[in-house]
Amino acid sequence: MACFFRRRIAAKLGRTLQQSEDAFIPALSAVPLFKKQKTADFKLPISTLRTNGILPSNGDIQLQAENLATQLKQDSVVEDISADRGVINFTVNRTLLVQKMLEPFGGQEDERFGLNSELFNTLKRGTTLVEYSSPNIAKKFHAGHLRSTFIGNFIANLKQTLGNNVIRMNYLGDWGMQFGLLGAGFGRFGCQEKLKQNPLQHLFEVYVQVNKEAEHNEDMKQAARDFFRQLEQHESQALSLWQQFRDITVHEYQHVYKRLGIHFDIYSGESNHQDEAQTVVQQLQSQGLLKTSEKGTGVVDLSPDGDMSSVCTVLRSDGTTLYITRDIAAAIDRKQKYHFDEMIYVTDKSQANHFYQLFQILLAMGHSWADRCQHVPFGLVQGMKTRTGEVVFLEDVLDEARARMLDNMSQSKTTKEMDNPEDTAEKVGISALIVQDFKGPLQSDYKFDWDRMLQAQGDTGVFLQYTHARLCSLIRRNEGIEAAAFDPSLLLEQTSITILQHLLRYDEVLYQSAQDLQPKHMLNFLLKLCHLIASAHKELPVKGSPQDVAQARLRLFSRACSVLANGMRILGITPVDKM
Repeated sequence: MACFFRRRIAAKLGRTLQQSEDAFIPALSAVPLFKKQKTADFKLPISTLRTNGILPSNGDIQLQAENLATQLKQDSVVEDISADRGVINFTVNRTLLVQKMLEPFGGQEDERFGLNSELFNTLKRGTTLVEYSSPNIAKKFHAGHLRSTFIGNFIANLKQTLGNNVIRMNYLGDWGMQFGLLGAGFGRFGCQEKLKQNPLQHLFEVYVQVNKEAEHNEDMKQAARDFFRQLEQHESQALSLWQQFRDITVHEYQHVYKRLGIHFDIYSGESNHQDEAQTVVQQLQSQGLLKTSEKGTGVVDLSPDGDMSSVCTVLRSDGTTLYITRDIAAAIDRKQKYHFDEMIYVTDKSQANHFYQLFQILLAMGHSWADRCQHVPFGLVQGMKTRTGEVVFLEDVLDEARARMLDNMSQSKTTKEMDNPEDTAEKVGISALIVQDFKGPLQSDYKFDWDRMLQAQGDTGVFLQYTHARLCSLIRRNEGIEAAAFDPSLLLEQTSITILQHLLRYDEVLYQSAQDLQPKHMLNFLLKLCHLIASAHKELPVKGSPQDVAQARLRLFSRACSVLANGMRILGITPVDKM
């Protein structure tokens, strides 16, 4: 494990510089691999020691590196120490590297690989509430909701892997004027039979029809206002129809989320907080935070100088609350109910100002925990279309991904016989969607591209799944190889060492991901691992090798397979074992 080597090098530095070894742990990092060049295993930038006050901040940095390198002595763990461009490089004993990275082995040890690292000691543990996906009832589930679903699931998985208690929440857009339109429109265009057959499609059709009608029909607009007023006043008939729409929609979405391998602990929504929103208004008033604008709306002044140059509207002139008022109420309610240590909202970047205002208002109200609330913004997806045109429902995208993947698999010469090709095509298609989504920085917009996304070559979800399936096949075919005593000296070829050097970085990748909540770190790590494994299949054959060599190589491939599977699961990808 990387932590064994990091600790031994840190102890050596601590003795030499008469400091606690803990001061050096965060500064030591595994050396990233470039092509197939031989590299050291760990590096220590002298600039970090200067910043921390361990070394003088003046003088020639390279000279400092060389002086420190000569003071540090080689031993049975570290076999080479060198200085280059202000960085000290450490190369560890090769046999020990193989032994420590591949033992202990199997079962729970594989699942826990890299998770006992001292790097995580500085991370705050506790309860994390992640709000993500959050589609609107009766409106189309657009590409932004899909991004929020994938990204939020990754963040929840990452936090859970690192030992947090995670609450996964879906905050539905289930209140507001659109329900006035929908309620009034259903009376005119709706059909209970169609609602049972295809609920999301039918509600969407009714919503489109009633919107069109309301554009030129004042009576329809009034009917919508009347229906929403009945909802706000809790009239039983209106509430009963609204509840039916909500229950049906949640049930349908649960089916889609199940296909994605995603679950939520709580389905909440704006409707849960409509009454509490009025309480928030009263609290803002009693705290002297609520002002009345020239238009008669209720606002909170967020300008630094208190000159009303930056305000947030929390109340309409007719006394009804807004989306942000309900969000304030929801945040306070969640803190009281779930006692979270941090709350993360995953929505597109156009809502950045909304969340800035939300957190500022909560702080102004005296809720210091708002400092531990975070908005994770993401860019837009351009051009997400299926063969039938614009995407309306998420299910259309999943069906298309499965159909295209099934088509590709049927034409591929390497596709294996499998019990359920449709299920495999579905899982691989979803992996392709996730990988395309996670490749760049989350804030970047990207262009949706079916063909590039589903390629078997290149850095795609298909390539990840193919690599995992191939490793599983290799392990299955060689189940008969007896697990004799493991001899690390049989894995000293550069190809083996390169894979193990790459695995040294796994805990750092997890740590980096926890810092900025970006999935690209883990994805790039796994794609690089897959390229290294592809080379190793050619250069380290198991078949035809002496039994002890075959057994050692199989152990290497098994460890790579388990790390690949663990990383894929954190990204929200279900690994397939045949394709």
